Amino acid sequence: MAYKPELLTTAASMEELERLMEAGADAFVIGESRYGARLAGQFTLEMIADAVKLAKPRGVKIYVVINNLIDNATIESLPAYISGLAAAGVNAIVFGDPAVLMAARANAPGMPLHWNAEMTSTNYATADYWGRRGATRFVLARELNMEQIVDIKANTKLPIEVQVHGMTNIYHSKRSLVNSYMEHQQEPEKLDDSSLERGLYVMEAERPDERFPIYEDANGTHIMSSGDICMLDALHELLEVSVDSLKIEGLMKPIEYNETVVRAYRKAIDAYTADPESYEFQEQWLDDIREVQDPKRELTYGFFFKEQVY
Repeated sequence: MAYKPELLTTAASMEELERLMEAGADAFVIGESRYGARLAGQFTLEMIADAVKLAKPRGVKIYVVINNLIDNATIESLPAYISGLAAAGVNAIVFGDPAVLMAARANAPGMPLHWNAEMTSTNYATADYWGRRGATRFVLARELNMEQIVDIKANTKLPIEVQVHGMTNIYHSKRSLVNSYMEHQQEPEKLDDSSLERGLYVMEAERPDERFPIYEDANGTHIMSSGDICMLDALHELLEVSVDSLKIEGLMKPIEYNETVVRAYRKAIDAYTADPESYEFQEQWLDDIREVQDPKRELTYGFFFKEQVY
């Protein structure tokens, strides 16, 4: 079977999901804040079922994120939620807590499970550990470099997923740090979940030109990277080792931006898989992204080409 990687992305709404399908996305990760953290938008069970109905005829897959820090109260509602996901026909659950794996085994037998623990997905032994316990995909940590990614791919039987574009999470706290700050101002202002769209950011005194987006939701405080990963012109290095899924993170980006990015990566992937030996990167693909990129956010390779020193 010819190699063809999955182009995975996020969606903030049904409108965005449909538009990004048209742009060339093969799969989506969605969910709701009761169970998933750092979501581009909120999808209730009913909306998830509608997303599956829209995606399935087009061969597009829907994955649902359950990656919150699971507490005792959440444990009680997991069985019904996971049963609802199975009934809706979702293609996989993205999880980071063994409690989710056990609930899925009991309430959705046979449901594919994607292990994503954000920071600890750093080696092939961990991949194999979770593979033996039912995981069907291993989502790699964003801090890995190319050499480490290649090594993991060569030493695990699990399909691997790598983020190739967008912002990354650099800090999370269950505490409401932004609200606490606001409450201590002379004119206190209470924030709600809409703070995702408020455009709030933090800066370091030593690096005043870098802005780190910050927002709060029901899961606490999230601080995001000041720049965006962009692997488009080096994508062939991941394709050469047959990385299984390439993720575009669309969090906190307008639909038009995400459409442009998905189209660009779709063109690169299709060009490479059509004829790997003759593949040539087209600068216009990257120019299209540069035209819609926020000038205050640098496009970077992230950790891909950095030497890791421990």
